[in-house]
Amino acid sequence: MAKYLISFPSAAMVLRDDEWEAVGRDARAVIAEAKAAGVYVFAGGIDESVPVVRVSGEGKVQQGGYASAQPLNGGFAVLELASRDDAEVWAARIAKACRCDQELRVFVFDAVS
Repeated sequence: MAKYLISFPSAAMVLRDDEWEAVGRDARAVIAEAKAAGVYVFAGGIDESVPVVRVSGEGKVQQGGYASAQPLNGGFAVLELASRDDAEVWAARIAKACRCDQELRVFVFDAVS
């Protein structure tokens, strides 16, 4: 079993005002299905109202993230699944619920964590 990150950036959510309620309902339903299937690890969205800070190994806090990186925003789900094929199926279900494409990534296995 591997853990998969299924995510989208905020800019991908191009919806009419009257679609948001249905998207929220449908997205929560897919997450409920993932929980019922025993594959749910966690999910949520980045709170974009909270400023990003970068913390050094010495504990120094600086405003902003890495200048060379794209901003991290949007929504995500982490699911633990048996195969990449299963992950693609779940990503498609989430994409349908959210009405936007999803990016799919796999976490590197770490036996300690």
